[in-house]
Amino acid sequence: MAENQYTEDNIRSLDWKEHIRLRPGMYIGKLGDGAAADDGIYILVKEVVDNCIDEFVMGNGKRVDIKVKDGKVSVRDYGRGIPLGKVVEVVSKMNTGGKYDSKAFKKSVGLNGVGTKAVNALSSYFMVYAVRDGEKKTAIFERGELVSELPIEKTDETNGTYVEFIPDDTIFKKYAFKTAYLDKMMWNYCYLNRGLSIYYNGEKFNSKDGLKDLLENNMDGDPLYPIIHLEDDDIEVAFTHGRTYGEDYYSFVNGQHTTQGGTHQSAFRESVAKVIRDFYNKNYEASDIRQSIVAAIAVKVIEPVFESQTKTKLGSQEIEPGGKSMRAFVNDFLKDKLDNYLHRNPDVAETIEKKIKQSERERKDLAGIRKLARDRSKKASLHNKKLRDCRTHLTDLKDERREDTTLFITEGDSASGSITKSRDVNTQAVFSLRGKPLNCYGLTKKVVYENEEFNLIQAALDIEEDMDNLRYNRIVIATDADVDGMHIRMLLLTFFLQFFPDLVKRNHVYVLQTPLFRVRNKKKTIYCYSDEERRAAIAELGKNPEITRFKGLGEISPDEFVHFIGEDIRLEPVILTKDASIDSILSYFMGKNTPERQDFIIDNLRVEKDLPETPAAEAAEAAETTELAS
Repeated sequence: MAENQYTEDNIRSLDWKEHIRLRPGMYIGKLGDGAAADDGIYILVKEVVDNCIDEFVMGNGKRVDIKVKDGKVSVRDYGRGIPLGKVVEVVSKMNTGGKYDSKAFKKSVGLNGVGTKAVNALSSYFMVYAVRDGEKKTAIFERGELVSELPIEKTDETNGTYVEFIPDDTIFKKYAFKTAYLDKMMWNYCYLNRGLSIYYNGEKFNSKDGLKDLLENNMDGDPLYPIIHLEDDDIEVAFTHGRTYGEDYYSFVNGQHTTQGGTHQSAFRESVAKVIRDFYNKNYEASDIRQSIVAAIAVKVIEPVFESQTKTKLGSQEIEPGGKSMRAFVNDFLKDKLDNYLHRNPDVAETIEKKIKQSERERKDLAGIRKLARDRSKKASLHNKKLRDCRTHLTDLKDERREDTTLFITEGDSASGSITKSRDVNTQAVFSLRGKPLNCYGLTKKVVYENEEFNLIQAALDIEEDMDNLRYNRIVIATDADVDGMHIRMLLLTFFLQFFPDLVKRNHVYVLQTPLFRVRNKKKTIYCYSDEERRAAIAELGKNPEITRFKGLGEISPDEFVHFIGEDIRLEPVILTKDASIDSILSYFMGKNTPERQDFIIDNLRVEKDLPETPAAEAAEAAETTELAS
């Protein structure tokens, strides 16, 4: 009974850094190892750079220097610099900052004065210095604890603020920054802040035409008509129609990339359909109007309300407290600007209507087969166990585990059986393939409904009508690291890129990395994902350890698999780089044989006679081949 007593001794007060380190998710979202674009290490970078952007928006400093190397990040702006007497407090005292005065930072990215403190508390090393009018103030912290505060000194440096930090590897375990994610972050800053130059690892990023540049640099293939670029006070919009399925949106608030959309994106989707209907005076379906649309919208909001500290989804219903609703604001803008544009550009208006009618015909052609496919998938779901579902889904908005929801797509009964027995039934689901999927390159969406495997995958994800219905945050392709496994991986990627490219563009698709070797002795077992790790394990364990080469997922027991899909899961994200074209990628790998692809295969093929005889060397070759294929 005494153990359950509740007294003054049970009450504990945490200081600022203890609370951040104990509950980092409250401040930077999920932790992660850098495989996902919204992992915490990128939020740390963003929180520091956001302060530089606020300085630029206020008219102070047009350049930001950023370096990321070997896990260390440094950021230097050329704004006014933190007031020297407040340098320590600004980065280490909660509820301290210059953004509470809405006159000074009317439409700032960050308003709560937490960001840089979170970076400080979650870094093993954090250094900041500010330069103002020939004087410099420096402070150094470790995990939020001040370890050195230098007196103000004279300097010839230009005004501004410098921050350098190393994420704490006891919190961000085995983390690594991915250049593709940081590149995208830098570009987005520049698209939203024309006139700003960012030098990231020596490369210059800047934008002349804002959101128009964003679409031009990120579209897959040529647009159906020139990008429509519209601007007014506190709002900028760019959109066109592409040649792929789905809807593709880039939305921003006060320069913040709202990757999960929000009220401004919803208002745009609704308003663009309404204005186009009114222009043609025809009651077109909204889905036909928006099919294949590629759009970007940026708004500036006074005191924005986000649904989380990481600011990925806007919740503000009004453009400013007590002001016009977000829906009315966006609709009035498009009703004026877009309607005028279409009247002035009849060729574009004609192309848009042709596209709408094409989407309408395709939708009606698919109506019958969709009904048959739904009936078939319902029956199939009753009679087979392709999908072993989990309890929590991405659509469960109030469930804290929704971001961890994962669907593993596996091949064969043995592999799916091992994962099913090892998984977390709350957040991890398993879909078992039967044989190799169809190569759907160049086919129409009709194949999605006619092919049982594709139809059931689509039903499992629930993305037929709207991407916002997606049931799992991560779609993980889990195939063997052999030729057949690599082929199945490519066939699945072809399916997603062909019909649901938004899944890849929004960083939902991953490849599961499983160990190639197990090295163990009587005291310790080490799992190795490459030959380099295998050699290191052998060196660590000493002479004659037992070495096992895993040739397929089915060979890994459920007791072992739990290590590979739990906290230490290794996922390789499927990333489309700025210069990548979906059509060119699919044409190269999945289209008809071309001389270029034949040369690639010949140059990279490992045939049996070329393989080394020793098990260790054979394993090394296998590791290299896996890395190449992935």
